[in-house]
Amino acid sequence: MLTRLPSLNGLRAFESAARHMSFTKAAEELNVTQTAVSHQIRRLEEELGVRLFLRLKDGLALSAEGQAYWPGVRLAFLELRNATESLQASSNNSVLTVSTLVSLASKWLLPRLPSFRQAFADIDVRISASTELVDFRQGGIDAAIRYGNGDWPGLRADWLMSDEIFPVCSPRLLSGPHALQSPADLRNHTLLHVSGLTANDWRIWLDAAGQSQPSAKAPRLTFDLAMMAVQAAIDGQGVCIGRSTYVDDDIRAGRLVAPFALRLKADAGFYLVTPHESADSKKIVAFRNWLSDQVFV
Repeated sequence: MLTRLPSLNGLRAFESAARHMSFTKAAEELNVTQTAVSHQIRRLEEELGVRLFLRLKDGLALSAEGQAYWPGVRLAFLELRNATESLQASSNNSVLTVSTLVSLASKWLLPRLPSFRQAFADIDVRISASTELVDFRQGGIDAAIRYGNGDWPGLRADWLMSDEIFPVCSPRLLSGPHALQSPADLRNHTLLHVSGLTANDWRIWLDAAGQSQPSAKAPRLTFDLAMMAVQAAIDGQGVCIGRSTYVDDDIRAGRLVAPFALRLKADAGFYLVTPHESADSKKIVAFRNWLSDQVFV
């Protein structure tokens, strides 16, 4: 037989008081009196047949039984809160949760997002930045912006934009004793690399420019996020192999320059990925159309 659960009010009072280690703060959080909290906890102790708190002269302390009970109760309330938030988010058509790559969020999406919020003030946008693929059925994600060839089985993939690959650097590197005037001058500078899917960008560009690959002893810095490599280039730490999506705004702002004319078209591109069953919902259609407009701004 299942053990009968004790009073939910008592459990809630215990969880709050144990978290704050104060009946007074628990009362403020639960919007009841301190006497009510004390009464609920005392009733809970009677139901359980153990003391949960030690009432000391200088404050509260959990008893041995309270210390053993606290983690499970805390986890249960945390799960309830998370489940409630997920339920409300999934049932609320005004909430749009978008998963995207960290660097794309920082360097491209977030600077443009105010215009979407201005145009669709009734849609509450939540951005989840991650490099991992998402489970739309369990992750509470409405749409994802992903880089690839558009092949995500069982999902709708709408083309957004492609990348061009080319070196970028601080304007300061265009002058001085080792000024960048031709691709051959790169041997005098630290090359900034990005690991992962774009790890071969420098090799591909240097081959196209007719330049030999740098030796293993050549100075280089490698980052796991494109945004970090771009920032290092802005700070003058070296020459970054840039992707247009991540560097165009900084070039327009004068923080970066493209010292050479050669630009290579990337094979893959960015897509808006959504489940077929919700791809035509009002909020996703609004976001998809807005994204398409931003690509051509």
